[in-house]
Amino acid sequence: MTTRTSRPAAAPVAGLLLAAGEGSRLGRPKALVELAGERLADRGARLLREGGCDPVHVVTGAAEVDVAGADAVVHNPSWASGMGSSLRVGLDALPDAVDAVVVALADQPLVTSAAVGRLVATYRDGARAAVATYAGNLRNPVLLGREHWPSVHALAEGDVGARPFLRAYSHLVTTVACDDIASPDDIDTPEDLARLRTRLGADPDR
Repeated sequence: MTTRTSRPAAAPVAGLLLAAGEGSRLGRPKALVELAGERLADRGARLLREGGCDPVHVVTGAAEVDVAGADAVVHNPSWASGMGSSLRVGLDALPDAVDAVVVALADQPLVTSAAVGRLVATYRDGARAAVATYAGNLRNPVLLGREHWPSVHALAEGDVGARPFLRAYSHLVTTVACDDIASPDDIDTPEDLARLRTRLGADPDR
C-alpha cells in the first residue's frame, strides 16, 4: 500500500536530468545531439521546468554543456562508471529546501512535460515515490521524496539508476500511466535518432 500525505503547493519539487553519457553506440555525447533544433540536454531541462519542477539541475559528464533553462549544471567526474553515479551526484547536489525530485533521462526526449506534470500532481496529492508506466512497464520519469534518497543512493550502481529502488520498495511506489501523453523511446543508435527525428517531423540529417 502506498502512503499518501497531502503536500502544500509551495513545497519545492526539483527536476534532475541525467545527461552524462558518452553515447558510445551513437558516436557522440547524447547531451549535445539536436532534435527538432534543440539539444537533448536543453530539451530535457525545458520539459522538466514546463512540467512544474523548480529548480532544475542537469548532470553532465562526457561533454561539458551550458544548459539553457537549468538552474545548475553538475559535472559527474565518474560518469564513465554509468548512470548510477550520475544519479548519486545529482541527488547530493540538490538544495536542502527540495522535498522531492523528478528524475528524467536526456536520451528519452519524448517523455513530455505532461508526464512530468502527472508525477508532480501525484506528489501534490500525497505520493512520496512514483514512476511513469507505459503498457504497464515501469520507465521514466521517476519521482522520489527526499526520505527515499539514501536508499536510492545506496542501490544506484553501475548503469542502473532508480530501478533497484523501485523494485525493492514497490509497496511504496505509486504507478502513473503515461501511455496517452508520452513515450519512453530512447536514443541509443543513429537509427534511433533518425526514427525520432522523422516522428517529430525534423530533418533526419540534422
